[in-house]
Amino acid sequence: MLSEKSKSMKLPRNVLIGHKVIERSGELCQGLGLKGRVIVATGPKTRKVAGQWTADTLEENGYEPSIIEIQKASHSEVDEVVKIGKNLEVDFIIGVGGGKVIDVAKVASSKIGTPFISVPTAASHDGIASGRASIIDGEDKVSVESTPPNGIIADTYILAEAPWKLTCAGCADIISNYTAIKDWELARKLRNDEYSSYAAALSKMTAEELAANRDSIKKGLEESAWIVVKSLISSGVAMSIAGSSRPASGAEHKFSHMLDRIAPNPALHGEQCGVGSIMMMYLHGGDWKDLKYILKEIGAPVNAKELNIKPETIIKALTKAHKIRPERYTILGNEGLTEEAAKKLAEETEVI
Repeated sequence: MLSEKSKSMKLPRNVLIGHKVIERSGELCQGLGLKGRVIVATGPKTRKVAGQWTADTLEENGYEPSIIEIQKASHSEVDEVVKIGKNLEVDFIIGVGGGKVIDVAKVASSKIGTPFISVPTAASHDGIASGRASIIDGEDKVSVESTPPNGIIADTYILAEAPWKLTCAGCADIISNYTAIKDWELARKLRNDEYSSYAAALSKMTAEELAANRDSIKKGLEESAWIVVKSLISSGVAMSIAGSSRPASGAEHKFSHMLDRIAPNPALHGEQCGVGSIMMMYLHGGDWKDLKYILKEIGAPVNAKELNIKPETIIKALTKAHKIRPERYTILGNEGLTEEAAKKLAEETEVI
């Protein structure tokens, strides 16, 4: 009997990593067969760091760049980029900046139907290589499906100069893959959810490699930026292979997204996911102490105090986290944690 099974995967075709590779932006775009007009989406600060540099390099290589500054990752910003892109009849879009810029550029390019190039200025999360984006919808952040980047330009010279806090957050985001995989395996066993052993293995290996090389991750070193950004790209590729964010997003991400909703001043995404993974590893019966030790050695937050979030907010987020993407089954189940269970969990893991 012939199998009728089929699968489509969209992966980054060209990836440039290294010292001042941003100067080779034109080369990468030419290698992808891209020509003509291009939007360079960037932020007010990242324009000075890399946005203008990218635009100038592209112009030197015969492209016609138009710079757009992104203020926040909102639907209105996406719509504005789409409007400008259609008016200019752009051939592709480059996002040069942090998560907000890359997310807006990624979604806009998907809506227009043009290729997208990712140029991160901080190694803060794995969205630089994935097909998902976080966009503000009203007062909430929602995960939006988009097309993974056709190419990635990760300049370690620029990444090494980014605030160290952002790099630590990127490391924590990768380490949280440990519990995301456990949740995915649980959903396969209990709900028969679609599962990719290859994507899961790649995601887990990425976390293991980063953990094994944590002693080499030091502030201001390009080698550190190299290690972290390679891990982030690898994690993004795992999601592309799976066709979803499951290899890198489980209950710890639900916890983080709920904190984004209810905390007056949420911490960085990766930081919150790292703390969430400590508690979710405890629920899975895994070695949460080792996970906490790894995060601490990297320099990422491991408790509410270091996140600068009140203990009662942590507990509330734990009780409500299961409401984020309820179709995605995790260790939190469908009912979530009671307030008493959440408090005990946070206390046992010394998060509060």
